[in-house]
Amino acid sequence: MAERMTVAKAMTEALKAEGITTVFGYPGAAICPFYDEMLKGGIRHILVRHEVNAGHAASGYARMTGRPAVAVATSGPGATNLITAIATAYMDSIPMVLITGQVSSDMIGRDVFQEADITGAAEPFVKHSYLVKDPKDTAVVFKNAFYIAGSGRPGPVLIDMPFDIQKAEIDFEYPETVNIRSYKPSVEGNKLQIKRAIAAIEKSERPLICAGGGLFTANAADLMCEFAERTNIPVVNTMMGLGSISSEHPLFIGMIGMHGTPTANYAINHCDLLILLGARVGDRAVTAINRLEGVNVIHIDVDPAEIGKNLPVTTPVVGDLKNILTQLLSLAQNYDHYEWIQTLNAKKAEQVRPPRQIKQGCADPKEFIRILSEKLPENAVVCADVGQNQIWTCANIALKKGGRLLTSGGMGTMGYSVPAAEGAKAAMPDRTVVAVCGDGSFQMEFMELATLVQHNINVKIIVMANNRLGMVREVQTNAYGDRQTAVALDGSPDFVKLAQAYGIPAERVTDTLEAEKAIDALISSDGCYLLEVRVDEDENTII
Repeated sequence: MAERMTVAKAMTEALKAEGITTVFGYPGAAICPFYDEMLKGGIRHILVRHEVNAGHAASGYARMTGRPAVAVATSGPGATNLITAIATAYMDSIPMVLITGQVSSDMIGRDVFQEADITGAAEPFVKHSYLVKDPKDTAVVFKNAFYIAGSGRPGPVLIDMPFDIQKAEIDFEYPETVNIRSYKPSVEGNKLQIKRAIAAIEKSERPLICAGGGLFTANAADLMCEFAERTNIPVVNTMMGLGSISSEHPLFIGMIGMHGTPTANYAINHCDLLILLGARVGDRAVTAINRLEGVNVIHIDVDPAEIGKNLPVTTPVVGDLKNILTQLLSLAQNYDHYEWIQTLNAKKAEQVRPPRQIKQGCADPKEFIRILSEKLPENAVVCADVGQNQIWTCANIALKKGGRLLTSGGMGTMGYSVPAAEGAKAAMPDRTVVAVCGDGSFQMEFMELATLVQHNINVKIIVMANNRLGMVREVQTNAYGDRQTAVALDGSPDFVKLAQAYGIPAERVTDTLEAEKAIDALISSDGCYLLEVRVDEDENTII
């Protein structure tokens, strides 16, 4: 039955109907009616220290729950500050609903104080957007927004709410169903294509599964492992797919791509059947593939636009990965790929890490990540930032069963790891959550230390500090005659003292031999903890 209330209260009731208990945001005058009703409605609000971090925190929350998460900002600069987070979520298919305040309806288009056309500005980076002009549309807009964000290929949906609309009164009743005539995403795989995929697997001698981030979106990682085990097919990961199969699993080969392992890249170039599961095969992965002649490619994805976009495909299958893997499992049998697996295992055994000379006063970042892997519990969450720290982490982390790696893959957004870890920990308070960042990226996000303290969000932070924008420095060294410009981070603060200023315990690691003890302290600490790891400014990302 409909109930009379303000739109602001209806917005709160809509969130509650969608199971939203936590939102991330930064208020302003244009969104105050909604904030007032959220306070009355008992929804937990986590105050970030910059709007972009509200979006990244919502991203971390959504990636852990598998459902759309919510970020809120005010009009004008508050809304535009969200755009980087929106684009980051869009590239990695993260389900989010972004709610922004807007100036009153009669003021739109008059360049009044803190007015910005946020629906227009964010258009390239949203799955859909709404500027609510009629208060009576509120219920349907919210219902549709959550459905669009979380169905098909997930992504961010923006709802822009003018100030006067929020204060208007309506008869509110939340819809139970959604019926959008122009939006009908495919979920079941075509049965003929499923049979063709199985036939290709039966004929294959050297099949390979390439598991991408879409497996997490579809909550299908366990099904993928079951399928790999049933068919005896080895598995490689894209960067976004890391964690979909345990690093300790006998069928796991490694990460592919320009920063991938030699064995994984060997596998993808010597297979005769490549099965792409929820992987868009972006440019950093494609560079690892130098042979496609004679290779059958099965590409399974919920978004038909991704199939065949970067690689020619023999058997396209459109639909939800969970449903399609269930269909495949109903037909799949146990196949003999013993020789192929033995070949890959032999290649893996050849990967001997040569001894490395590390500069005095510095730790080996790669070995540090390996030690971290050994110390982390099974279901730990590691949030890697962007830059050299991302490559060191993704190339050397060994995730145990149930572990997750969150990072910005498509957009490559610096300043992602700490707020994403904040959101992941808010969603899963019982799991160990570690953010790994460089000293460059950390200085784009360290204001979130205040949020962690204020809301008692227990995140562990590792700062790889080399006083350089390391990835750019590496590019300049290799491609520009070592002419280094605008990469020195001179003037950076003492990160240990900075953490302590927020009341967070911290220590500095200046030798790999100190790593084990320092990581033990990090993991066993009751609250937040920060480790600064000193790294040679000339350290590279090569495995």
